Amino acid sequence: MELANTEKQFSILFFVIVLFELITGSTDTLQIAHYIAKPAIVISLMFLFIKTSGGISKSIKRITILALGFSVLGDILLMFVDQSPHFFTVGLVAFLLAHVMYILVFLKHRNKQKSIIGFVILLLVYASGLFYLLKDGLGDMLIPVIVYMIVILSMATTAFVRKGIVNSLSYNLVFVGAIFFMISDSVLALNKFYQPIPLSNISIILTYALAQFLIILGILKLKKE
Repeated sequence: MELANTEKQFSILFFVIVLFELITGSTDTLQIAHYIAKPAIVISLMFLFIKTSGGISKSIKRITILALGFSVLGDILLMFVDQSPHFFTVGLVAFLLAHVMYILVFLKHRNKQKSIIGFVILLLVYASGLFYLLKDGLGDMLIPVIVYMIVILSMATTAFVRKGIVNSLSYNLVFVGAIFFMISDSVLALNKFYQPIPLSNISIILTYALAQFLIILGILKLKKE
């Protein structure tokens, strides 16, 4: 009951932070507040996870905290892409490492009996369509973006193969979170390398915040096994 209350209270705080970021990130007059609000999204999740993850194995705790840490680093770096394109590349690496950390967490509970062929085919069709739209605008970022796409597809696949090993609540939260992460990164890539998308900053932040929120909540639900 105490954990449920903590999660409920945190959920309200979390979405207030997200709303604050949406407001500050949409206007040039509140840029200083934006620099605080954006990393605060994942930093708040890190505090929640550290506070409430007492019943989770130490290795999962450590790797999850690393995933959140790399995500915060990526958030900070991507806020400065206007100053140098190198910030985007290094930010991409930070998020790639965050995805690798999540992959390692999800593999802790992989169902070796579950077939992934159908799901992987579906992901490859999606990724092929996305790449077709992006390829002409990638330039020097061609290889980094391909590598990143492979890693995030792997993250979604490892979230998928937890089914039947973890409780259904943990599985559903993590899996939906992984899909939201794919959507967020897809919108970001389309907006940067294909063509500007109306209100892209809102859709990217909302899907990204939901992705991280659901994944962390899903990992915390492992305590209920």
